[in-house]
Amino acid sequence: MALNKKSVDDFNAKGRRVLVRCDFNVPLKSGEITDETRIVAALPTIKKLISDGGKVILCSHLGKVKEGPNEKESLAPVAKALSEKLGKEVKFIADYSVTGEAATAAVNAMNEGDVILLQNTRFRMEEETKPEKAGEAFAKELADLCDDYVCDAFGSSHRAHASVSVVTKYVREKGGNCAVGYLMQKEIDFLGNAVENPVRPFVAILGGAKVADKLNVINNLLEKCDTLIIGGGMAYTFLKAKGYEVGKSLLDETKIDYCKEMIAKAEANGKKLLLPVDTVLIESFPDPIDNPNIKTEVVKADAIPADKEGADIGPETQALYAEAVKTAKTVVWNGPMGVFENPVLAAGTKAVAQALADTDATTIIGGGDSAAAVNQLGYADKMSHISTGGGASLEFLEGKVLPGVDAADDK
Repeated sequence: MALNKKSVDDFNAKGRRVLVRCDFNVPLKSGEITDETRIVAALPTIKKLISDGGKVILCSHLGKVKEGPNEKESLAPVAKALSEKLGKEVKFIADYSVTGEAATAAVNAMNEGDVILLQNTRFRMEEETKPEKAGEAFAKELADLCDDYVCDAFGSSHRAHASVSVVTKYVREKGGNCAVGYLMQKEIDFLGNAVENPVRPFVAILGGAKVADKLNVINNLLEKCDTLIIGGGMAYTFLKAKGYEVGKSLLDETKIDYCKEMIAKAEANGKKLLLPVDTVLIESFPDPIDNPNIKTEVVKADAIPADKEGADIGPETQALYAEAVKTAKTVVWNGPMGVFENPVLAAGTKAVAQALADTDATTIIGGGDSAAAVNQLGYADKMSHISTGGGASLEFLEGKVLPGVDAADDK
């Protein structure tokens, strides 16, 4: 995938209507936004276009919208938050049709520097359908509202939705720019280039529950990195592949042979594949998940009894992984080392976060649970980059072409 994309710095938006696809899929509770991270992340691109004198038209999805348009999944609270943060009114177009007469009239009345926010793009069922199923029509309606298009929604960039990638076809047809925003550019710079052109030694750390979720990531990173570190629930399938007893630990029986192949591939390619050498055991999974009243014991990775389950990496493994990180120049981390939501079982994840915080290497956190863990444990400000996309960052690490990135103009 070509990663040298046209950005908002490569054209001047003065007097032009610019449609910006943002990721405003924020958590809401009783109509109030409980985490504004995604809104704050979108501000630099929006401010740049305002300062150019552009007419800024924002769009985004929110939620899954399973039961059709509804007020609970309206973007109205986002318009309010944006107005406060930008210090100017962001006019909200509440129309459920997203691109209807109200939107057209509002865009026609815009002055330079004005900002409007369209209604939730998923209120139009065509947003998520395949282009040939009328997604084309919705994409064209979006393109009719603007002169240029900017994608700044990395969290949605792995989906070929009407507002993410199909719209660019129609903007391009009328001679408009199709660019990426600052947030997308940062993701491309860090995640894309870290994997394609890493400064070596390149260490990749993968955790999380299932091997199945990371099959292609493991395979791709084993070709790109110098050292691959495995932790989390997925490590037990690797340990089983080595012939160890794993007790009641998370195990994907169907992926044991795959893990054997990956162990052999690492050896054949001269790559280090690090697996846990000791593990923290519990009698049964904590309920509720954050219940601190659980008994634990640490055993060697090849001595897990049949009636216990592994729930975190042990202290020897923590030291081993931290040592591997010390030598790195680039580190990518996706997935926690254990049940980090529980304070008793968070030590492994915390140790890896601390190792990344202590290194001078470029440290990239690949979204999802690892981003949540780094934020929760207080290490966010020590990382070079924390990805804003869970699924999108995983697909980037797999080496996949992301529709939202691919659809932007090459420089």
